[in-house]
Amino acid sequence: MPRFAANLTMLFNEVDFLARLEAAARAGFSGVEYLFPYAFSADELAKQLRAHKLTQVLHNLPAGNWDKGERGIAILPDRVDEFRAGVKIAIGYAKALDCPQVNCLAGLVPDGVDAKALKDTFVDNLKFAASALKAEGIKLLIEPINTRDIPKFYLTNTAQAVALIDAVGSDNLFVQYDIYHMQIMEGDLAPTIESNLRHIAHIQLADTPGRHEPGTGEINYPFLFRYLDKIGYDGWIGCEYKPEKTTSDGLGWFAPYATPVK
Repeated sequence: MPRFAANLTMLFNEVDFLARLEAAARAGFSGVEYLFPYAFSADELAKQLRAHKLTQVLHNLPAGNWDKGERGIAILPDRVDEFRAGVKIAIGYAKALDCPQVNCLAGLVPDGVDAKALKDTFVDNLKFAASALKAEGIKLLIEPINTRDIPKFYLTNTAQAVALIDAVGSDNLFVQYDIYHMQIMEGDLAPTIESNLRHIAHIQLADTPGRHEPGTGEINYPFLFRYLDKIGYDGWIGCEYKPEKTTSDGLGWFAPYATPVK
């Protein structure tokens, strides 16, 4: 049976962030993820995880100035020092939260920068991060994202992600496969996941169109959940969707998978 993690950046926005951990546990989630932990102390987050018996499944490396539209800095030749400092920060949080994997957002393609320079910078940064994280027992992930929602995002499909893994040459670099993004960019979900399963360490979901909960769009999620079990996917599935109404109103799809609340 799939294991689902509530993405607290998107779910339970009806309450303040720290209260979302309790809300997720009460809803029957056993794991949580979110974009970034860095606005809070690692000790406070760890306390909340322990209090509500939750597993911290994933968070991202620092990704530049999010509020000003940056979506990662890993491809940017003039931000290498900042990227590498961010790896150290992410390791500190991941260890404190007992988080087994972190995701690296590539970033937006800047105007006027040579494509080879962007790729070379990305590969070098991934080599650095994969090695540093491996030394701490933490997996490094990269995530292809659709260019409808995030125009000019550098990493946009599964084949490109796998080619980068080959170029980096590390056994500690994996794909974060977001079903929503990849339905938009490439479709053919089940065969793509199966053929690349050895590279996929984490999956995220949302339906399309709308990026709402499963059952609101075109993706046959009951089939995909059965398929993932069939092919032996044993990682987490992060619920990174925008509730169509409130989070609780949209959790009917999750009821068969929820952990009983004691």
